[in-house]
Amino acid sequence: MRAAARVFRARGFADAGMRDIAIAADLSPGNLYHYFRGKNELLFFCQDRSVDRLLDALAAARNDRRPLPSRLGDMAAAHVRCLLDEVEGSAAHLEVDALPPKLRTRIVAKRDQYERGVRALVAGGVRAGTLRAADPTVATRAFLGALNWTAHWFRPDGAQSPQEIAELVADYAVAGLTNVKSNLKSNLKSETVNLKSHDQHRAHGKRRGDRRRVRAVQDAP
Repeated sequence: MRAAARVFRARGFADAGMRDIAIAADLSPGNLYHYFRGKNELLFFCQDRSVDRLLDALAAARNDRRPLPSRLGDMAAAHVRCLLDEVEGSAAHLEVDALPPKLRTRIVAKRDQYERGVRALVAGGVRAGTLRAADPTVATRAFLGALNWTAHWFRPDGAQSPQEIAELVADYAVAGLTNVKSNLKSNLKSETVNLKSHDQHRAHGKRRGDRRRVRAVQDAP
C-alpha cells in the first residue's frame, strides 16, 4: 500500500501502472495481481480505509464529553493526519473521481455520512451558542474544505511533520468556527468608532485653526 501511495503521488493515478507499483513494492506483477485485480481496487482500498478512519474520529468526537471546540480540534487533527498518511491518504484521497462508478458510489456514500455527522456537531454547537457560525451547512463545508486542502500543498520533505501540520491546521479551522467572526465584527466596530472620533477631532482642530487664521487677518494693522 505504501508503494502504491508513492507511485500515485509521484506519477498521478492516470499514469500509474500495476507494474510500476509492483516494482516499487519489490514484488512481481503476478504477486500483486494475486491480491488486487487492478489499480482501481488499490485506490478503492485506500479510499475506503481513509473514510473509515474519518468515521472513527467522528464517533470519538460524538462520544467525548469535553467542550465541543476541543472535540472538533481532535477530530480535525485526525482528519488531516489521515489525509497525509502515506498509505491511505495523500494523493489517493484526492482521486475519488478516478474510481469506476460502482466503487465511487460506495465511497461517496460514506463521505456523505461523515459530512452529515460533522454538520450535526456544528449545528448543535450553533444552537448551544458554543459556535458562532451563521449557517451550519456553509460553516461545515468551509471547515472540511480547509482540512482537505492540506493534502494539496503538504510536502513530506517539508520542515514540519504531518503531526505538527495536523495540529496547526486543526487550530485554525476550529478558530474559524468559534470566535473569528465575532472578533472581526467587534474589531470593525471599534475601528469605526475610533475613526469617527479621530475624524471629529481633526475637524474640530481644523475649525479652531481656521478661526485663528481668520482672526490673525482681521486683527492685522
